Amino acid sequence: MKPNEVSDRYISEQWAGVPSAIYERRAATAGKPAITYRLAGDSYLLVEFGDMDFVLNLNFFVHNINGHLGRSRLPGLVETSPGFRSILLSYDPAETNVANLVLALDEAYDNVSGTENLVLPSRTVSLPAAFNDSTARAAVARYSRSIRADAPNCLNDNNADYTVAYNGLKDLDELVEFVTGTELWVGFIGFFPGLPFAFPLDPRRVLFAPKYNPTRTWTAEGAIGLGGPCYSIYPVESPGGYQLLGRTLPVYDIQQRNPA
Repeated sequence: MKPNEVSDRYISEQWAGVPSAIYERRAATAGKPAITYRLAGDSYLLVEFGDMDFVLNLNFFVHNINGHLGRSRLPGLVETSPGFRSILLSYDPAETNVANLVLALDEAYDNVSGTENLVLPSRTVSLPAAFNDSTARAAVARYSRSIRADAPNCLNDNNADYTVAYNGLKDLDELVEFVTGTELWVGFIGFFPGLPFAFPLDPRRVLFAPKYNPTRTWTAEGAIGLGGPCYSIYPVESPGGYQLLGRTLPVYDIQQRNPA
C-alpha cells in the first residue's frame, strides 16, 4: 500500500460514521460554476462556487447571486457575507431552514445570468498612497528586532525590496507602476470590519507575495499590504501577515464620524 493510500484510509476510518458537512452539490452549467452547499453550524450555510482557483469571474458571479438574494428578501435570512468564491448565509432557524435556503439559491442560480455580459453596480474610490513609507519600515524593523531577525522579506527593514525581487521587477519605481497601473476590484470585506481585499483587474499587473512567517504583531492603520495576489488596507492597528508596500488614508471608522 502506498503512503497516500494509507493516509486516505486513515482519514476515512477516522471519520467513519460522522455526517458530512456537505449538504448538497450542483454541477456547473454553461457559463455558470458548480455549487457546494456546506452546513456551518445551527444557523449558517456556506455556499461555495467553482473550484479553488484565482478567477475573478467567480467573484463576479458571487456578487451577482448575492445581489439577487438581497432583492429577494427571503423570510428568515438574516445576513449574507460574500467572500471571494463563497457566500456565508446567516439565518434564523425559527423562521426558515437549510432546505428552503437551498431552494432559494437554486432559483437564484437559474435566474441570474453568467458573467460574460454581466454588469455589476460598483463605484471607483481613488486613494493617495505613499510607497515604502516610514511607518511601514518601522513595522518591519520592529518585527526584525523582536520576532524574526533572519526573515528574508525584511532585508533592509522593508518589504518593498523583497516584493520587487520576488516578482522579478527592476526597482521600487516599477513596483509602483504595477500597483497603480490597474484598477483594483474589492472582492470582499473581511478579517477585520472594513478591511477590503482587492485584486488587479488587469492580469498583466498581477503581483504575488508570500505572507509573513510568523505573522507581525503590529501594523499601522491605513497600511497597504500584499499577500498572494491580494491587496488589503488595514483599517485599524492590528497584527498582520501581508507584505507592507506603503500606506494610505484611513478607510474605515466604526464611529462613522465622516459621512464618506
